[in-house]
Amino acid sequence: MSDTSDRNLNGASRAAALLLALGEEAGGKLMAMLNDDELREISRAMVALRAVPSETVEALCFEFAGRMGKASGVSGSAEVAEKLLRKMIPPGRVEQILEDIQGPAGKNIWDKLGKVNESVLADYLCHEHPQTAAMVLSRVTAEHAARVIALLPEPLSIDVIERMLTIESLQREAIDDVERTLKVDFMVNLASSVQRDPHEKLAEIFNSFDRAVESRMFAALESRNQEAASRIRSLMFTFEDLIRLAPRDIQTVLRSVDSDVMPLALKGASDKIRDLFMSNMTERAAKMLREDIEALGPVRLRDVDAAQLAIVTTAKELAAQGEIEIGTGKEDDLVI
Repeated sequence: MSDTSDRNLNGASRAAALLLALGEEAGGKLMAMLNDDELREISRAMVALRAVPSETVEALCFEFAGRMGKASGVSGSAEVAEKLLRKMIPPGRVEQILEDIQGPAGKNIWDKLGKVNESVLADYLCHEHPQTAAMVLSRVTAEHAARVIALLPEPLSIDVIERMLTIESLQREAIDDVERTLKVDFMVNLASSVQRDPHEKLAEIFNSFDRAVESRMFAALESRNQEAASRIRSLMFTFEDLIRLAPRDIQTVLRSVDSDVMPLALKGASDKIRDLFMSNMTERAAKMLREDIEALGPVRLRDVDAAQLAIVTTAKELAAQGEIEIGTGKEDDLVI
Protein backbone atom coordinates (compact mmCIF):
# COMPACT_ATOMS: atom_id res chain seq x y z
CA MET A 1 0.00 0.00 0.00
CA SER A 2 1.52 3.37 -0.97
CA ASP A 3 1.94 6.21 1.54
CA THR A 4 -0.15 9.37 1.33
CA SER A 5 1.66 12.70 1.48
CA ASP A 6 0.30 16.00 2.77
CA ARG A 7 0.01 17.28 -0.81
CA ASN A 8 -2.28 14.40 -1.78
CA LEU A 9 -4.79 14.93 1.02
CA ASN A 10 -7.92 17.01 0.49
CA GLY A 11 -9.80 18.77 3.27
CA ALA A 12 -11.84 15.79 4.44
CA SER A 13 -8.82 13.45 4.27
CA ARG A 14 -6.71 15.89 6.30
CA ALA A 15 -9.41 16.07 8.96
CA ALA A 16 -9.72 12.27 8.94
CA ALA A 17 -5.95 11.83 9.42
CA LEU A 18 -5.95 14.30 12.32
CA LEU A 19 -8.84 12.56 14.06
CA LEU A 20 -7.15 9.19 13.66
CA ALA A 21 -3.93 10.61 15.10
CA LEU A 22 -5.80 11.98 18.11
CA GLY A 23 -7.09 8.50 18.95
CA GLU A 24 -10.47 7.13 19.96
CA GLU A 25 -11.16 9.25 23.05
CA ALA A 26 -10.11 12.71 21.83
CA GLY A 27 -11.08 12.03 18.23
CA GLY A 28 -14.46 10.67 19.31
CA LYS A 29 -15.20 13.82 21.32
CA LEU A 30 -14.46 16.00 18.30
CA MET A 31 -16.57 13.84 16.00
CA ALA A 32 -19.49 14.14 18.42
CA MET A 33 -19.50 17.89 17.73
CA LEU A 34 -19.92 17.44 13.95
CA ASN A 35 -23.22 17.42 12.12
CA ASP A 36 -24.37 14.40 10.10
CA ASP A 37 -23.14 15.74 6.75
CA GLU A 38 -19.68 16.43 8.19
CA LEU A 39 -19.60 13.00 9.82
CA ARG A 40 -20.45 11.28 6.53
CA GLU A 41 -17.80 13.20 4.61
CA ILE A 42 -15.04 12.58 7.14
CA SER A 43 -16.03 8.94 7.76
CA ARG A 44 -16.01 8.31 4.01
CA ALA A 45 -12.51 9.82 3.89
CA MET A 46 -11.40 7.55 6.77
CA VAL A 47 -12.57 4.47 4.93
CA ALA A 48 -10.68 5.43 1.77
CA LEU A 49 -7.58 6.79 3.52
CA ARG A 50 -4.30 5.07 2.70
CA ALA A 51 -1.32 4.80 5.06
CA VAL A 52 -0.27 8.26 6.24
CA PRO A 53 3.40 8.51 7.34
CA SER A 54 4.27 10.14 10.63
CA GLU A 55 5.94 13.08 8.84
CA THR A 56 2.69 13.93 7.12
CA VAL A 57 0.73 13.62 10.36
CA GLU A 58 3.17 15.95 12.10
CA ALA A 59 2.87 18.49 9.28
CA LEU A 60 -0.91 18.39 9.48
CA CYS A 61 -0.92 18.78 13.25
CA PHE A 62 1.56 21.67 13.04
CA GLU A 63 -0.64 23.39 10.49
CA PHE A 64 -3.74 22.78 12.60
CA ALA A 65 -2.49 23.58 16.07
CA GLY A 66 0.80 25.36 15.47
CA ARG A 67 2.64 22.96 17.68
CA MET A 68 2.33 19.26 18.46
CA GLY A 69 4.57 16.51 19.68
CA LYS A 70 5.85 13.80 17.43
CA ALA A 71 2.93 11.75 16.11
CA SER A 72 2.86 8.23 14.80
CA GLY A 73 1.58 7.25 11.36
CA VAL A 74 -2.06 6.33 10.96
CA SER A 75 -4.00 4.16 8.53
CA GLY A 76 -7.70 4.46 7.86
CA SER A 77 -10.23 1.67 7.37
CA ALA A 78 -13.93 1.02 7.67
CA GLU A 79 -13.32 -0.68 11.03
CA VAL A 80 -11.42 2.30 12.44
CA ALA A 81 -14.09 4.76 11.27
CA GLU A 82 -16.85 2.63 12.80
CA LYS A 83 -14.99 2.31 16.10
CA LEU A 84 -14.58 6.07 16.42
CA LEU A 85 -18.20 6.71 15.48
CA ARG A 86 -19.50 4.24 18.05
CA LYS A 87 -17.36 5.83 20.75
CA MET A 88 -19.35 9.05 21.04
CA ILE A 89 -22.36 8.95 18.70
CA PRO A 90 -25.79 7.36 19.36
CA PRO A 91 -26.13 3.90 17.72
CA GLY A 92 -28.98 4.98 15.43
CA ARG A 93 -26.89 7.73 13.86
CA VAL A 94 -23.88 5.41 13.54
CA GLU A 95 -25.83 2.80 11.54
CA GLN A 96 -27.26 5.41 9.19
CA ILE A 97 -23.86 7.00 8.56
CA LEU A 98 -22.13 3.65 8.02
CA GLU A 99 -24.77 2.62 5.48
CA ASP A 100 -24.31 5.93 3.68
CA ILE A 101 -20.55 5.45 3.35
CA GLN A 102 -20.35 1.66 2.95
CA GLY A 103 -23.58 0.79 1.17
CA PRO A 104 -26.32 -1.54 2.44
CA ALA A 105 -25.86 -3.30 5.75
CA GLY A 106 -24.60 -6.88 5.71
CA LYS A 107 -22.15 -9.29 7.28
CA ASN A 108 -19.76 -9.27 4.32
CA ILE A 109 -19.38 -7.87 0.82
CA TRP A 110 -21.53 -10.61 -0.75
CA ASP A 111 -24.30 -10.06 1.78
CA LYS A 112 -24.19 -6.33 1.04
CA LEU A 113 -24.33 -6.89 -2.72
CA GLY A 114 -27.36 -9.09 -2.25
CA LYS A 115 -29.23 -6.04 -0.92
CA VAL A 116 -28.23 -3.69 -3.75
CA ASN A 117 -30.98 -2.83 -6.24
CA GLU A 118 -30.73 -5.14 -9.26
CA SER A 119 -30.66 -2.24 -11.73
CA VAL A 120 -27.73 -0.63 -9.92
CA LEU A 121 -25.83 -3.93 -9.72
CA ALA A 122 -26.53 -4.79 -13.38
CA ASP A 123 -25.29 -1.37 -14.51
CA TYR A 124 -22.10 -1.84 -12.52
CA LEU A 125 -21.45 -5.37 -13.82
CA CYS A 126 -21.95 -4.24 -17.43
CA HIS A 127 -18.70 -2.31 -17.08
CA GLU A 128 -16.78 -5.10 -15.36
CA HIS A 129 -15.04 -8.18 -16.74
CA PRO A 130 -17.51 -11.07 -17.30
CA GLN A 131 -15.50 -13.20 -14.86
CA THR A 132 -16.07 -10.61 -12.12
CA ALA A 133 -19.78 -10.54 -12.96
CA ALA A 134 -19.92 -14.33 -12.82
CA MET A 135 -18.23 -14.42 -9.41
CA VAL A 136 -20.56 -11.77 -7.99
CA LEU A 137 -23.72 -13.44 -9.30
CA SER A 138 -22.64 -16.86 -8.09
CA ARG A 139 -22.45 -15.55 -4.54
CA VAL A 140 -25.73 -13.63 -4.20
CA THR A 141 -29.08 -15.37 -3.88
CA ALA A 142 -30.50 -17.16 -6.91
CA GLU A 143 -33.50 -14.82 -6.99
CA HIS A 144 -31.33 -11.70 -6.97
CA ALA A 145 -28.94 -13.14 -9.57
CA ALA A 146 -31.88 -13.95 -11.85
CA ARG A 147 -33.17 -10.38 -11.71
CA VAL A 148 -29.70 -8.98 -12.47
CA ILE A 149 -28.97 -11.39 -15.35
CA ALA A 150 -32.31 -10.48 -16.93
CA LEU A 151 -31.13 -6.86 -17.12
CA LEU A 152 -27.74 -7.63 -18.72
CA PRO A 153 -27.36 -7.39 -22.52
CA GLU A 154 -27.68 -10.83 -24.08
CA PRO A 155 -24.09 -11.43 -25.24
CA LEU A 156 -22.83 -10.57 -21.76
CA SER A 157 -25.54 -12.51 -19.91
CA ILE A 158 -24.74 -15.74 -21.81
CA ASP A 159 -21.00 -15.24 -21.25
CA VAL A 160 -21.60 -14.73 -17.54
CA ILE A 161 -23.78 -17.85 -17.27
CA GLU A 162 -21.10 -19.98 -18.97
CA ARG A 163 -18.43 -18.64 -16.64
CA MET A 164 -20.61 -19.36 -13.60
CA LEU A 165 -20.49 -23.04 -14.57
CA THR A 166 -16.74 -23.13 -13.89
CA ILE A 167 -16.58 -20.55 -11.11
CA GLU A 168 -15.50 -23.09 -8.46
CA SER A 169 -12.15 -23.54 -10.19
CA LEU A 170 -11.06 -20.00 -9.30
CA GLN A 171 -8.21 -19.67 -6.85
CA ARG A 172 -8.73 -18.02 -3.47
CA GLU A 173 -6.32 -15.20 -4.40
CA ALA A 174 -8.47 -14.22 -7.36
CA ILE A 175 -11.59 -14.17 -5.19
CA ASP A 176 -9.81 -12.00 -2.60
CA ASP A 177 -8.76 -9.54 -5.31
CA VAL A 178 -12.35 -9.21 -6.51
CA GLU A 179 -13.58 -8.70 -2.93
CA ARG A 180 -11.08 -5.89 -2.37
CA THR A 181 -12.02 -4.24 -5.65
CA LEU A 182 -15.72 -4.42 -4.86
CA LYS A 183 -15.26 -2.94 -1.39
CA VAL A 184 -13.35 0.09 -2.70
CA ASP A 185 -14.73 0.58 -6.20
CA PHE A 186 -18.39 -0.22 -5.62
CA MET A 187 -19.63 -0.41 -2.04
CA VAL A 188 -17.76 2.62 -0.65
CA ASN A 189 -18.96 4.78 -3.53
CA LEU A 190 -22.49 3.38 -3.69
CA ALA A 191 -24.11 5.99 -1.48
CA SER A 192 -22.63 8.90 -3.44
CA SER A 193 -23.81 7.53 -6.79
CA VAL A 194 -27.21 6.08 -5.86
CA GLN A 195 -29.83 8.11 -4.05
CA ARG A 196 -33.06 6.78 -2.61
CA ASP A 197 -36.20 7.74 -4.49
CA PRO A 198 -37.67 10.66 -2.48
CA HIS A 199 -41.16 9.37 -3.32
CA GLU A 200 -40.40 6.25 -1.23
CA LYS A 201 -39.48 8.33 1.81
CA LEU A 202 -42.60 10.48 1.39
CA ALA A 203 -44.76 7.36 1.05
CA GLU A 204 -43.47 6.24 4.46
CA ILE A 205 -44.24 9.68 5.89
CA PHE A 206 -47.76 9.70 4.42
CA ASN A 207 -48.31 6.20 5.83
CA SER A 208 -47.66 7.65 9.28
CA PHE A 209 -50.22 10.45 8.96
CA ASP A 210 -53.68 10.00 10.44
CA ARG A 211 -56.33 9.94 7.74
CA ALA A 212 -57.37 13.59 8.24
CA VAL A 213 -53.85 14.90 7.79
CA GLU A 214 -53.22 12.47 4.93
CA SER A 215 -56.31 13.66 3.05
CA ARG A 216 -55.39 17.30 3.55
CA MET A 217 -51.79 16.77 2.40
CA PHE A 218 -52.81 14.77 -0.66
CA ALA A 219 -55.37 17.39 -1.66
CA ALA A 220 -52.75 20.11 -1.45
CA LEU A 221 -50.12 18.08 -3.29
CA GLU A 222 -52.51 16.99 -6.06
CA SER A 223 -53.38 20.61 -6.75
CA ARG A 224 -49.71 21.36 -7.34
CA ASN A 225 -48.19 18.11 -8.61
CA GLN A 226 -50.65 15.38 -9.64
CA GLU A 227 -47.88 13.09 -10.92
CA ALA A 228 -45.95 13.16 -7.63
CA ALA A 229 -49.13 12.54 -5.62
CA SER A 230 -50.00 9.52 -7.77
CA ARG A 231 -46.48 8.14 -7.41
CA ILE A 232 -46.59 8.45 -3.62
CA ARG A 233 -50.02 6.77 -3.48
CA SER A 234 -48.70 3.84 -5.53
CA LEU A 235 -45.82 3.33 -3.07
CA MET A 236 -47.91 3.53 0.09
CA PHE A 237 -48.95 0.44 2.01
CA THR A 238 -52.10 1.08 4.01
CA PHE A 239 -54.32 -0.93 6.32
CA GLU A 240 -56.73 -1.65 3.45
CA ASP A 241 -53.80 -3.05 1.44
CA LEU A 242 -53.64 -5.96 3.88
CA ILE A 243 -56.29 -7.53 1.67
CA ARG A 244 -53.43 -8.48 -0.67
CA LEU A 245 -51.81 -10.77 1.91
CA ALA A 246 -52.08 -14.53 1.58
CA PRO A 247 -54.02 -16.37 4.34
CA ARG A 248 -50.84 -17.77 5.92
CA ASP A 249 -49.39 -14.25 6.05
CA ILE A 250 -52.54 -12.85 7.66
CA GLN A 251 -52.23 -15.56 10.31
CA THR A 252 -48.61 -14.55 10.92
CA VAL A 253 -49.67 -10.93 11.38
CA LEU A 254 -52.43 -11.98 13.78
CA ARG A 255 -49.90 -13.87 15.93
CA SER A 256 -47.60 -10.84 16.02
CA VAL A 257 -50.13 -8.12 16.94
CA ASP A 258 -51.15 -7.33 20.52
CA SER A 259 -54.64 -8.65 21.24
CA ASP A 260 -55.90 -5.23 22.39
CA VAL A 261 -54.88 -3.56 19.11
CA MET A 262 -56.91 -5.69 16.70
CA PRO A 263 -60.44 -4.84 17.96
CA LEU A 264 -59.71 -1.11 17.80
CA ALA A 265 -58.17 -1.38 14.32
CA LEU A 266 -61.12 -3.37 12.95
CA LYS A 267 -63.65 -1.02 14.56
CA GLY A 268 -63.09 1.40 11.68
CA ALA A 269 -62.26 -1.13 8.98
CA SER A 270 -64.27 -2.16 5.94
CA ASP A 271 -66.31 -5.36 6.02
CA LYS A 272 -63.87 -6.89 3.54
CA ILE A 273 -60.90 -6.37 5.90
CA ARG A 274 -62.90 -7.61 8.91
CA ASP A 275 -63.87 -10.76 7.04
CA LEU A 276 -60.25 -11.25 5.94
CA PHE A 277 -58.95 -11.39 9.51
CA MET A 278 -61.84 -13.32 11.00
CA SER A 279 -61.78 -15.94 8.25
CA ASN A 280 -58.21 -16.71 9.30
CA MET A 281 -59.14 -17.31 12.93
CA THR A 282 -60.80 -20.19 14.66
CA GLU A 283 -64.56 -19.80 15.00
CA ARG A 284 -64.19 -19.23 18.73
CA ALA A 285 -61.47 -16.58 18.31
CA ALA A 286 -63.49 -14.75 15.64
CA LYS A 287 -66.56 -14.73 17.92
CA MET A 288 -64.50 -13.27 20.77
CA LEU A 289 -63.07 -10.61 18.46
CA ARG A 290 -66.57 -9.54 17.34
CA GLU A 291 -67.60 -9.25 20.97
CA ASP A 292 -64.51 -7.16 21.76
CA ILE A 293 -65.29 -4.81 18.87
CA GLU A 294 -68.89 -4.35 20.01
CA ALA A 295 -67.78 -3.78 23.59
CA LEU A 296 -65.58 -0.85 22.58
CA GLY A 297 -68.49 1.49 22.00
CA PRO A 298 -67.73 4.89 20.39
CA VAL A 299 -64.01 5.42 19.73
CA ARG A 300 -61.98 8.34 18.44
CA LEU A 301 -60.93 8.15 14.80
CA ARG A 302 -57.32 8.98 15.63
CA ASP A 303 -57.19 5.99 18.02
CA VAL A 304 -58.44 3.73 15.22
CA ASP A 305 -55.83 5.21 12.88
CA ALA A 306 -53.09 4.58 15.45
CA ALA A 307 -54.14 0.94 15.88
CA GLN A 308 -54.29 0.36 12.13
CA LEU A 309 -50.88 1.98 11.70
CA ALA A 310 -49.45 -0.34 14.38
CA ILE A 311 -50.67 -3.36 12.41
CA VAL A 312 -49.31 -1.99 9.12
CA THR A 313 -45.95 -1.34 10.80
CA THR A 314 -45.92 -4.90 12.14
CA ALA A 315 -46.69 -6.27 8.66
CA LYS A 316 -43.84 -4.25 7.16
CA GLU A 317 -41.42 -5.48 9.81
CA LEU A 318 -42.45 -9.08 9.17
CA ALA A 319 -41.97 -8.56 5.45
CA ALA A 320 -38.50 -7.07 6.02
CA GLN A 321 -37.61 -10.17 8.07
CA GLY A 322 -38.84 -12.45 5.30
CA GLU A 323 -41.68 -13.81 7.44
CA ILE A 324 -44.44 -12.66 5.05
CA GLU A 325 -44.73 -11.30 1.52
CA ILE A 326 -46.38 -8.00 0.76
CA GLY A 327 -47.51 -7.75 -2.86
CA THR A 328 -47.62 -4.48 -4.76
CA GLY A 329 -50.95 -5.09 -6.43
CA LYS A 330 -49.23 -5.07 -9.80
CA GLU A 331 -49.62 -7.66 -12.51
CA ASP A 332 -46.33 -9.35 -11.60
CA ASP A 333 -47.76 -10.23 -8.17
CA LEU A 334 -50.91 -11.91 -9.46
CA VAL A 335 -51.27 -15.67 -9.03
CA ILE A 336 -52.97 -17.52 -11.90
